[in-house]
Amino acid sequence: MITESNTSVEPASAERSPLAAGPNAWSAFWQSVVRFQAAKLAPWVALRNSIGLALPLVAGIATGQVAGGLAMATGALNVSYSDSSDPYLQRARKMLAASVFVALAVFAGAVTGRHNIASVLIAGFWAFAAGMMVALSQNAADVGTISLVTLLVYAAVPQTFERAVYGGLLAFAGGLLQTLLSIGFWPLRRYIHQRLALSDLYLGLARAAITPAAATQPPPASAQAIQAQNALAVLDNDHSVESERYRLLLSQAERMRLSLMTLGRMRARMEREQPGAPEAATLTEFLEVCSRILRSTGESLRAGGPAGMSPEDLRELQNLSEQLREEHGAGPQSLASRRDARSQMDALAGQLRTAVELAATSTPAGRKAFERREARRPWTMRLSGALATLVANLSLNSTACRHAIRLSVCVALGDAVARGFGLQRSYWLPMTISIVLKPDFTATFSRGILRLGGTFAGLVLSTALFHVLPAGLHAEVALIVALMFVLRWVGSANYGIFVTTVTALVVLLIAMTGVSPKDVMAARALNTVAGGVIALLAYWLWPTWERTRVSEALAAMLDGYRHYFRALRESYTKPGSLSAADLDRARLTGRLARSNLQASIDRSIGEPGTSTAAANLFSGMLASSHRLAHALMALEAGLASTQPVPPREAFHRFANDVEFTLYHLAAALRGSPLSRSDLPDLREDHHVLVQSGDSLQERYALVNVETDRITNSLNTLAEDVLRWLSDGHGSSVSLAAHPASGA
Repeated sequence: MITESNTSVEPASAERSPLAAGPNAWSAFWQSVVRFQAAKLAPWVALRNSIGLALPLVAGIATGQVAGGLAMATGALNVSYSDSSDPYLQRARKMLAASVFVALAVFAGAVTGRHNIASVLIAGFWAFAAGMMVALSQNAADVGTISLVTLLVYAAVPQTFERAVYGGLLAFAGGLLQTLLSIGFWPLRRYIHQRLALSDLYLGLARAAITPAAATQPPPASAQAIQAQNALAVLDNDHSVESERYRLLLSQAERMRLSLMTLGRMRARMEREQPGAPEAATLTEFLEVCSRILRSTGESLRAGGPAGMSPEDLRELQNLSEQLREEHGAGPQSLASRRDARSQMDALAGQLRTAVELAATSTPAGRKAFERREARRPWTMRLSGALATLVANLSLNSTACRHAIRLSVCVALGDAVARGFGLQRSYWLPMTISIVLKPDFTATFSRGILRLGGTFAGLVLSTALFHVLPAGLHAEVALIVALMFVLRWVGSANYGIFVTTVTALVVLLIAMTGVSPKDVMAARALNTVAGGVIALLAYWLWPTWERTRVSEALAAMLDGYRHYFRALRESYTKPGSLSAADLDRARLTGRLARSNLQASIDRSIGEPGTSTAAANLFSGMLASSHRLAHALMALEAGLASTQPVPPREAFHRFANDVEFTLYHLAAALRGSPLSRSDLPDLREDHHVLVQSGDSLQERYALVNVETDRITNSLNTLAEDVLRWLSDGHGSSVSLAAHPASGA
């Protein structure tokens, strides 16, 4: 009666290179199978989940209600998969939702279990709904899988209506117990996750300050910035002193991230154009001092105490800025570069002073924060948005819908086969299907392999444990708790370890009901093999290849960059028209889209049939997108460091053509026809831009440099996109020569 379920073993971080997995698709696939993600080890989560499972079992034995204890343990075990180190509010919502759906699944399964046709139909419908949850989020998909597995298990032990209600309530109580254990320290450590996320961001900025950032790599501290944004998103309606301080710390970190990247690029340009120039040495020293301050601020946030920073460091920043004023370079170009660098240094020094003060004190800094309109919307609007997303995905062109249909048919078929042949522990067959089948090839086949291998390893382990350990419920409970700890501690790092431990754990749980472990092991092995074969066969017959989704992910990234560029354009041509929050939202949208593209490319490279040439093309697209992101962020940093000037007509033309290029490349990736001759000549636009205006004006000089980088990166990206489309991955394109092809 106790279920096992899905655990989120995500692909490697979206910030790594897509070629890091290996030189070809099969090596990338096998590395995904054996990969051990040490960053996902969570001993504290494992400890509280083990306690949450142990309490119902111990209470059941103590009161003589072993069946009731097992029912509560069902809820505790399944809801534990929704536990994590997320901020408390996010965690509570996720675990409560899992508790409700698990309880409903227990009731629905127990009520319909005795009616074979009704049970198969309900299983198929539930599987379709669980598959569609992929369209909403990974959390929603996990809850869908958890509830589906629970439904299948309880359909194998039919109950009367009253007993089904009782079982559902007990399962809900177990899930609620697990939730309370997870969020029990909320009043005492209310903002701990926000503080740790900000600490990671500041420590990441400290490393970025002294590490040159390659233009072909993501902008520095991108992953930490996304993590901090997500962690603080739950505080939008919280205007306490602490939450205001954390939001301001995030705002300062975003500003400093731009300034650090710009100063690093200035230093590299100075070293390239004037080797040995004293200005470059001054910038290097300045960035080293910044790194020390950022590191001490990050350590202060992590420890929750005062920063171990020398007050001399802040004064040293001012001294170095003054030193740059006194240095004399050769020529007006050097003078313009030094002015630009001094402006960035002064801005960064002020941001650091503010961050140090915010990290060290709890003085309210006003109600200044990023506005996240979606998070502030009433729940009815969020629900309607989720329903609209699901309706929009009811199409065979949708990966979520294809996955839902495949999962529904296979689960219903597996359930019907298991019932028709009267297999022992028949629910393991459709349960295996529901866990193995995923929307993409790599996850499905890697889980299939690990599922089979881990199951047999777990059966061997449980057999050995039964022969070694003394008989009795108390010994079984102790072993179950120990296995639960290993499962939740190490299982998230590798799915094979997860399956091995959960197999042994489930065998022991079922043995507590009086069922012979030998029968459980044999039935489990047979049904697991049958379920795994059906799942893999179904995916082989009707696959959904991740490489077919790369085009949409790339188009979404281009859309995100277009909106970000438009916000920057408005800020340059109409100073004050957009707030810092508007720019933050536009930048975050582009950043998330780029991270999603990297994750999609990582998965596609693990698929058979993805050639080395295609992998190299993906890598080129990402490199160009990183260069484009660096240039856009440098333009944003220039808004604060340069004085507004009248916009040049040539800039309007250049900006129009950049937006035109991004729009039509995205449209082509979605099926619209496109040829080289349709794209504007950005290089000529840039040439006209450089010839207009006074190049010694700081803002004009900055725009000239960064628009050159935009031209280079966007022309290269356009070349790669057109080549991708011409290889048959999108609409037909004409490859006639066009001057825009030159980077």
